[in-house]
Amino acid sequence: MKRIPLFNNEEEERDFWQSHDSTDYIDWKKAEKITLANLKPSIKTISLRPPESMIEELKLLANKRNIPYLTLVKVFLSDRIAQELTLKGHNSSTNRPSN
Repeated sequence: MKRIPLFNNEEEERDFWQSHDSTDYIDWKKAEKITLANLKPSIKTISLRPPESMIEELKLLANKRNIPYLTLVKVFLSDRIAQELTLKGHNSSTNRPSN
């Protein structure tokens, strides 16, 4: 196994791993699965301006599931992102909405 170099910052480390195969540096067969129960994902506030009718429909759907409508929006986004990423022959430039 090769030795993992020391990095000066996250950007340097990110650049390294984008161009190197981790299996040259880590024996993944010896890896142990862990659960990071207290880990909170980083979040970023964004602004969306959907039509009022769409917001009302989201509220109706969320009410049926007994969850806040913004939580439902996150669920829908997460599901769709997962769908898009698993599509075979995925081309990131297709089906992009215009601003």
